[in-house]
Amino acid sequence: MKDIYKWWVLSIMTVFLVSCKITQKYQRPDMQVNGLYRDRLDTDTSSIGGMPWDTFFTDSLLQQLIIKGINQNLDLKKGIERIRASRAAFIQSKAVFLPDVAGNAGISRSRLSYPKGFGIINSTTQYDVGISASWEADIWNKLGSAKRTALAQLLKEEAARKVVQTQIVADIAGNYYLLLALDQQLEVLEKTVLNRKEDARAMKVLRESNVVNGAAVVQSEANQYAAEVEVPKLKRQIRATENAINVLLAEPPGIVRRSSLAEQQINTASLQIGVPAMLLKNRPDVQQAEYAFRAAFENTNIARTYFYPSFNITGAIGFSSYSFKEWFSAAGFFANIAAGLAQPILNKGQNKARLEIARSRQQESLLNYQQSLIIAGQEVSDALYDYHTAADQQIIRYKQLKALEKSVDFTKKLLRYSTTTNYTDVLTSEQNLLSAQLDNINDRLSEWRALINLYRALGGGWQ
Repeated sequence: MKDIYKWWVLSIMTVFLVSCKITQKYQRPDMQVNGLYRDRLDTDTSSIGGMPWDTFFTDSLLQQLIIKGINQNLDLKKGIERIRASRAAFIQSKAVFLPDVAGNAGISRSRLSYPKGFGIINSTTQYDVGISASWEADIWNKLGSAKRTALAQLLKEEAARKVVQTQIVADIAGNYYLLLALDQQLEVLEKTVLNRKEDARAMKVLRESNVVNGAAVVQSEANQYAAEVEVPKLKRQIRATENAINVLLAEPPGIVRRSSLAEQQINTASLQIGVPAMLLKNRPDVQQAEYAFRAAFENTNIARTYFYPSFNITGAIGFSSYSFKEWFSAAGFFANIAAGLAQPILNKGQNKARLEIARSRQQESLLNYQQSLIIAGQEVSDALYDYHTAADQQIIRYKQLKALEKSVDFTKKLLRYSTTTNYTDVLTSEQNLLSAQLDNINDRLSEWRALINLYRALGGGWQ
């Protein structure tokens, strides 16, 4: 008897040791993160990507819009539904460790042929009731790998929701600042239209005094209309941008309450990007790619277990009788239990193909993981460079505006008091000034867009 126990213990230990070699334990791949940020060697781990969005964006009206977007956006709601489905699949994956239990009850009446009834019985009625159960022992850790696959899929969907949220926050903020820039450009245009109407009236007075000719009067009117015709175009852009924001909020088209571009302040002192390794923690799309690789890794583990036999235990208990009176009696009681190993011998290479497919998909997921990290580094580098160049551009634009303002003033004075100039010079200088004024607003918008892109690229927006 002791020898039998020793044999069983030795067999169980052997199976356990073998099963440990069949499936592998997941470890995060060692990703190369050095040099992901071009021309940057930061050592400080502080990053704006870890800031909550309501700390990063200080405009209270923008904060209200973002709150609505997070609560109401339809893409985010669809992401939540996918998370619920994945959570249900994960719960189901844990339930497979329990036995399957089924109850059955039935009455069957059969007409027997002469040989089957031995010429004595021509019909029978059978009464059955019982419970059956089956259980698969997870010897090779196949069920455990399936559970971990379901968990990775759940975490992947949660990361996917964060990806959507970061994009929603960035889109709302980007459109909000576009709206502020368009408002300011409209203000500049309307002011320009008023100034050019005054210029047109002044040209008529100068024409009556023979200071300018009729061409100058016509040109001044055309200059006024050139500014006026841009106003409806800007109003269309403003309306379309408002509607775009409302789509993000899952609301019907309408007016968007907002402040002004002049009120917006950028805190450059807290503009930190951290080290590239922070992307593994902050970027939800990088996390999503890792969870996809983790799921593929566990699927490869599952594919390996198909080369080994499955161990199943089945049992049943109940009552069966040909007489209703004797249905629930000792004579009708039955019970059975069975255990067995099932190992496919010839399955047309399905196991090998399954393992090869799983390995290829695991490698593809690893490459996607690496690619997501490289793209993340590129986006941070691009956004950071865009931000700095936009700031430099504003410094140069300020000098250009001052020069053009002087140019307009000088040419108007020359037109009044000198014959060495004509209205074409005034027209050119005014057009250049208006273009520079609008470009100056676009420069400020570019700075904010670069800052928003940098915040999103560093993983900000889902906290």
